[in-house]
Amino acid sequence: MTIVDIGIPKRLVEFTVDGSTVRVPEGSTILDACAAAGKEIPTLCYGDTLEPANACRVCMVEVEGSRTLVPSCSRKAEPGMVVHTDSERTRTSRKVVLELLASAADLSTTPEVARWLAETGADPDRFGPDAATVAQPAIVDNELYVRDYGKCILCYKCVDACGEQWQNSFAITVAGRGFDARISTEFSNPLPDSACVYCGNCVEVCPTGALSFKREYDKRADGSWDESRQTATTTVCTFCGVGCTLTLHVQDNEIVKVASPHESSVTHGNLCIKGRFGWQHVQNR
Repeated sequence: MTIVDIGIPKRLVEFTVDGSTVRVPEGSTILDACAAAGKEIPTLCYGDTLEPANACRVCMVEVEGSRTLVPSCSRKAEPGMVVHTDSERTRTSRKVVLELLASAADLSTTPEVARWLAETGADPDRFGPDAATVAQPAIVDNELYVRDYGKCILCYKCVDACGEQWQNSFAITVAGRGFDARISTEFSNPLPDSACVYCGNCVEVCPTGALSFKREYDKRADGSWDESRQTATTTVCTFCGVGCTLTLHVQDNEIVKVASPHESSVTHGNLCIKGRFGWQHVQNR
């Protein structure tokens, strides 16, 4: 007999989102409620397997009675709450935040951001050619993944995945302050000389492509990376007896990336170096 843990039953919280009554289990966030109701709220620093970092401010919504806008990814739904996701205040906030992020960092490989910029009317170029940016050469110091911090928005997801929330390697953290803040290894050492165990879980959660798998980076560089031609096949890792679920991304009969379903009760989207990169032995020539 298979026993499935469905958790402790929770009472429902009823509140209003954009004029519609919504009921969600107690403890749900406004973002959870909007997703259940089919309302899209852009997010960048939110991770479904991570605790909210409240860093990007893209998902801000208006709550009646609240002096400031609130982050929908972390604010819990409350009975009687009245939420507006598409008011003038939220649209202006989202537009300015996207303009600031896109003017400072390269978001060309960030999924959906081009559409969000168009929908909000955001114009990152309005700050002029002298606007400060985090542009810098990509760091390629190993054969497994690339650090392109010119695309980094400091969302902290990689730090949280590497640290206490998942891997507990603490190989990367935030160094510097203010606009000089950046993701770094200890003493800015090359990745091979750091505490990194090459699990790739930081790459898995990166929303902008600041961290990317070397194979993807190379194929983007030569123009052959095409997600529309990729298929995804779910299988089980055979390197050990844990039985982690793998999703193989295949393009032109070649495995180009391995992920794991975030809803997996075993991995929660995380893998070890063998699960994440062992596929290279399959097509080693």
